[in-house]
Amino acid sequence: MSAEYDILIIGGGINGCGIARDAAGRGYSVCLCEASDLGGGTSSASTKLIHGGLRYLEYYEFMLVRKALIEREVIWKIAPHIVRPLRFVLPHHNGLRPKWLLRLGLFLYDYMGGRKLLPPTKTVNLKLEETGKPLKPEFVSGFEYSDCQVNDSRLVILNAVDAGINGADIHTRTKVIDAQYLNDHWQVTYENTASGKKNQITSKMIINAAGPWVDEVLRNTFGLNDVHNVRLVRGSHIVIKKKFQHDKCYIFQYSDGRIVFAIPYEDEYTLIGTTDAEHDQMDEKPQVSSEEAEYLCNVASDYFREPVRQQDVVWTFSGVRPLYDDGASAAQEATRDYVLAHEKSVSPAPLINIFGGKITTYRILAEAMLDEIASLIGKKGNPWTADTYLPGGDFPVGGMSNEVQKLLNEYPFLDKIYLSRLVRTYGTRTHQLLQGVKKKEQLGEHFGGQLFQKEVEYLIDHEWARSEEDILFRRTKQGIKFNAKQTTHLAEFVQQYVGVKFGKLTH
Repeated sequence: MSAEYDILIIGGGINGCGIARDAAGRGYSVCLCEASDLGGGTSSASTKLIHGGLRYLEYYEFMLVRKALIEREVIWKIAPHIVRPLRFVLPHHNGLRPKWLLRLGLFLYDYMGGRKLLPPTKTVNLKLEETGKPLKPEFVSGFEYSDCQVNDSRLVILNAVDAGINGADIHTRTKVIDAQYLNDHWQVTYENTASGKKNQITSKMIINAAGPWVDEVLRNTFGLNDVHNVRLVRGSHIVIKKKFQHDKCYIFQYSDGRIVFAIPYEDEYTLIGTTDAEHDQMDEKPQVSSEEAEYLCNVASDYFREPVRQQDVVWTFSGVRPLYDDGASAAQEATRDYVLAHEKSVSPAPLINIFGGKITTYRILAEAMLDEIASLIGKKGNPWTADTYLPGGDFPVGGMSNEVQKLLNEYPFLDKIYLSRLVRTYGTRTHQLLQGVKKKEQLGEHFGGQLFQKEVEYLIDHEWARSEEDILFRRTKQGIKFNAKQTTHLAEFVQQYVGVKFGKLTH
């Protein structure tokens, strides 16, 4: 007999996992199917920011900016371990946007979003400020304002973890291959992509949160051939060794009207991005083109005293934004807001597609979706996610150092830098990860970077990690510090551990 659910969610990115968390917490029965890994697509390839989107003001996206600005502090408060406030330095560039326009935009940015905890904008003299030292001497003034930085893939994982705690069934490496209307329900067949094993469930409604694959799901699973709802836009990033010593971020204007960020990343690096390039299809994992890498180097080199060269790049990553196709003439002008669309041509049973959206507004997108769900299959519960910590975030904003100190008191044989990373990743759940550790040797094998066996096993046991890439680039960000030999060895360990724990053909 097949399992019965209120809601089936296709897609385990930030929107799918955010909806699963909210819905499960209100009492709906939820099944989420992700064809690869949680956050394996767009949601782990962002610029790692929780921000209002200053440049969207130029395109009159006032409601989107306001929603995003309000959400900054909400998400910071519910996830203080993976979100941190960040000051952005915007140098004034003669010949580009005039100072009065920047000042006006930042005034709106400061006051249209209910800012309470983040400090306001200020004018900076770059000849005197530390932030001016890495810049070319012609940049003498600018502005400094607030936004937040986030560990994007951790945000996805924590929403999935909380969804699971609240009763949702989360299936990774699981592809929905067929959905048919039968007896007032959807009858759905899904397949484990590793084992080939198929299962059937029934669901009252389906949410298509497949991101860049949303149209592909409509074509392949629901038989809708002529669908073109999203515009695929590739955003690419390069990572170089640490370019400056302070902990602030730069936002650089460029002559083509775009902006590029240079952001402190993982203590030892600087992340530079992003681009807006049209992307044709999702057959292969998106890669940073040489033209995009050169573009980012050129923008950064226009501002930094020491130029950024392609040989300085130590890592690159690229994601594809599934922007709602609103007919905008240029990729950078297309709306970043989300659209929830009922697909009524397939079945009387509800099917809702998600087009567009941005990581900052995932939580209110989920609340909007829950309103739709309530109208279609009946209301359960009330909004709750704005005031409830994500797993590991149950400590006050600004309390990170206190959490690290607690761990140092409990594990004095472990390094502060290592424990700080664990708190930034797992928050108070670090205690669960380190359970039973009485001496450093009990962390087990050291694989490279700051990654030990104890953490690897925790990620497999509790966070659906099934490959070395899941661990290195989505759950820990330690992959940038690994060489090929270390990566291969970790892959062998993961394969063996997963095989023993879950069966060789089910991971």
